[in-house]
Amino acid sequence: MARVVVVGGGFGGLASAARLAKLGHEVTLLERARTLGGALGTVSESGYTWDGAATSTLLPAVVRDLFRKSGRPVEKELELVALDVVREHRFEDRTSVRLPGGTRGAQLAAFDELGRGLGQVWVDYVESFNEDWEVLRRGYFEVPWDPAALPKEVAARLNSRETLHKRLRKSFRDERLALVAGYPFVAEGHDLRNVPAWAGLRAYLEQRFDAWTITGGMGALATALEARLATRGVTVLTDTPVRDLVVREGRVAAVATDLGEIAADVVVVAIDPRRLPALASYVERTMPAIPPVVSYLGLEGELPDLPRELVLHGDPLLVVRTGGTAPEGGAAWTVHGRGKLAEDLLRALARHKIDVREQVVVRVDRSPRDLVDDWGGSPMGVLWQGRATVRQRLGPTTPIPGVYAAGAHATPGGGLPYVGLSAALVAQAIGPA
Repeated sequence: MARVVVVGGGFGGLASAARLAKLGHEVTLLERARTLGGALGTVSESGYTWDGAATSTLLPAVVRDLFRKSGRPVEKELELVALDVVREHRFEDRTSVRLPGGTRGAQLAAFDELGRGLGQVWVDYVESFNEDWEVLRRGYFEVPWDPAALPKEVAARLNSRETLHKRLRKSFRDERLALVAGYPFVAEGHDLRNVPAWAGLRAYLEQRFDAWTITGGMGALATALEARLATRGVTVLTDTPVRDLVVREGRVAAVATDLGEIAADVVVVAIDPRRLPALASYVERTMPAIPPVVSYLGLEGELPDLPRELVLHGDPLLVVRTGGTAPEGGAAWTVHGRGKLAEDLLRALARHKIDVREQVVVRVDRSPRDLVDDWGGSPMGVLWQGRATVRQRLGPTTPIPGVYAAGAHATPGGGLPYVGLSAALVAQAIGPA
């Protein structure tokens, strides 16, 4: 049995702690804030509650695997609800498409409504990632990987100079399809000219695995995982900032906190490694992907009927999510903004014919700096700066023996699927007690 210390109580840390405790290790989780959840947490004001950050959709396979491998299945703990529409995209020419998940045929029909033949163009693009997914799943996403000994097919993709920007220009004549395909990366703050082409397989995953949400929001997931840690006997210390890792004789020996040193045989770093001096030099070439500007809106009165996620293309790019909880007769929306934000988000929203300024009863605004301070880092992970970013990022192993990395900064993307996979990789690399 190893003494494992997990640094960070966001989804990556919670998932890692639950998996390792089930494998028989003695696990202690340290979190700088007074509550667990990180970006899974909620924002509440005057009876309204919003998801703090995370996307409104997820790939349920990752969450199902986490709960199954750490105890009771997820269906015993949470209600997963399939979404018929992943998100709606509205374009500056006033056309729109509602993107369904799960089936090729549904997406073909949806894009054909934009123009004859566009459905086939879209599904051909999505299908082009089939082989990328299978190769990378087997040799990168689902197994601990060694950058010095990558399988040939995996190395060919990770070393490719093709960017997603080039792939989209080659695949689409219709700019609207390119906007839909590039949206997840633009929303996370990336420049498509720096994102590798293979990363576009997100479109393939959404079509193949469908999109889901959780009744009660992402906060319900954090609560369920906190309960799972208690069941598995994990020691949880909140309000405990970690200062650094203690390395002795070339191997991690402890974690330094304000309360003193906590001895460890193994440490899982589920925060931005830049925050720990022992790891900072190894990631000095990376940068975090910065969160968007966010407004949490409590509304009442007559409102337009919107899907769970609405993307309004233009500058700024606006994303409206409608899945919060509200008092009777009210609604809780979250608005994200990226780009030229020279005007108020609600005024920009009104230019898209969604004017709810008179219906606002509660409003909580957060700048990117506010969000990073609240969460102790960016849940968007590492900014793509070209193909070298893959090797500049730590995880699941690190150069310090006994230290592993999980969370958004240890994955090729933000969001629950990638972060959940990072925790699974760490559990594989450490192994059972």
